Amino acid sequence: MFQLTRRHLLTAAGAAAVAGLAGCSDDGGDTSTEDKRAGAMDGFKVGDQFKATEPISFSIMMLSNQAYPYKADWPFFKELAARTNVTLESTAVPGSDYNQKRSVVVSAGDAPMIIPKTYHPDEEAFIAGGAILPVSDYVDLMPHFKEKVARWNLQPNLDGFKAQDGKYYLLPGLHENVWQDYTLGVRTDVMDRLGLTAPQTWDDLTGVLREMKKAHPDLYPLSDRWSTPPQPGANNLFNLIGTAHGTRIGWGWNPMEWDATAGRFVYSGSMDQYRQTLEYVHTLVKEGLLDPESFTQTDDIARQKFASGKSFMISVNAQTLVNEARKDIAKLPGAKVAKLILPIGPAGATLPGHSRLENGIMISKKALDSKNFVAMMQFIDWLWYSDAGLMFSKWGIEGQTYTGNVEDGSFKLDPGIKWGGLNPGAPKDLQVDYGFSNGVFAYGGSTKMLNSQFSEEEKAFQAEMNKRQVRPVAPPAPLTIEEREQVTLWDSALKDHVFQNTLKFALGQRPLSEWDAYVKELEGKNSTKYVDIVNKAYERYKKEHG
Repeated sequence: MFQLTRRHLLTAAGAAAVAGLAGCSDDGGDTSTEDKRAGAMDGFKVGDQFKATEPISFSIMMLSNQAYPYKADWPFFKELAARTNVTLESTAVPGSDYNQKRSVVVSAGDAPMIIPKTYHPDEEAFIAGGAILPVSDYVDLMPHFKEKVARWNLQPNLDGFKAQDGKYYLLPGLHENVWQDYTLGVRTDVMDRLGLTAPQTWDDLTGVLREMKKAHPDLYPLSDRWSTPPQPGANNLFNLIGTAHGTRIGWGWNPMEWDATAGRFVYSGSMDQYRQTLEYVHTLVKEGLLDPESFTQTDDIARQKFASGKSFMISVNAQTLVNEARKDIAKLPGAKVAKLILPIGPAGATLPGHSRLENGIMISKKALDSKNFVAMMQFIDWLWYSDAGLMFSKWGIEGQTYTGNVEDGSFKLDPGIKWGGLNPGAPKDLQVDYGFSNGVFAYGGSTKMLNSQFSEEEKAFQAEMNKRQVRPVAPPAPLTIEEREQVTLWDSALKDHVFQNTLKFALGQRPLSEWDAYVKELEGKNSTKYVDIVNKAYERYKKEHG
């Protein structure tokens, strides 16, 4: 448990500055940063505006989002330089190529200093090669990060990021509370016309789809999107249904799931809950309620079906509901779409606790050679973790792009600027034209910050979701380098087999009566040995750390 109070954190930060801000390595290694303080602020603490004492620049890998492609002349960059004295040298990479490009440049030692948009556990692939820093050695340079971890009790979540050396190698975005955004969007006008009420459970949802099918036998009521490889397709739908059953699948895939009752980790792809998830999805496919092309079609095709009235449900989040789904059906007379309150499944009215940590930042090892290393860590701390930095990266410049503040609820986006569900008819776009609310920089934050981006409709959705119990996070089970190398050898073949058979079971290409044979196949590919190594690591960590 993280025991430091806010007062202790601030005192420690000040003392570290006086002492030259030397890092403290858990293994006793030298992480001194005394000679790497050029441009750094003395006594940098919570609430301070970071501004380098001299103009400096840092290289950064920049994901260029298809919805708002990277522009070097965004006001974001100009204002950032004015506030912090920092210029970012961006290597822009299209989102579709980002993970592959990141892997290549990091492995080759050619990565920029700052490497954002990394989802745990992707960073683990680079630990053994020494290409990225154990960032936990340097969080004493980051007072805002430490303060939020302590105040929001996020240390148990961070512990799950630790490697066997007791360190973590990724600085994640931090959320005050669990945030459920993704769900299904439904044509409420169709629901009303058929006299249907909002489904409370996933079984209720099946009933709704059956009534829609009965009224429109030539259509698939649900035709879904987000089928990006290598996942089996319909990645959000699988994730939602899997979470409702208490397992990891689709976007939520993780090979290991913590079984709190048994007190051990199990292989997700062979869990009974995984089988139940596939049974549910297969029922939808078998009855013609779910378009089988949902697992392979592009987003554009899925959206076209929804736009033309050939389907009545599609996966959405708060942004795509407004920016895509509602625009897509605008030409259909009387058509309306809204987010469904997430149906409840066998796991009850719960949400997974691991969602309090977001994608995050890796730091290239070569950054430690820079004389500006301390200033870089202070800069990262301010931009990604301070309230002021989060407000800036999210909403921009007070008096120009917004007025008021999120703490007292007076925040207002400038009426001439649109974002998500706010000011949908405005001529300017906060992301496209200004570079703010960019997913490279703007994620995490307080619940009030989160709520500032929502329409009243979305606030009502969030209020309902926030009534649900948050499931505890899995305990740490950090692997040694040798163990990680071993399970990595097994993981690829196992994952491929799980994903291929997930699709086959869902589509009925393989009968679920062969489930036991499928589990045996996983065991033949070393799933049991994989689980044994992870549980051994868990027992070792528990013995060492209590």
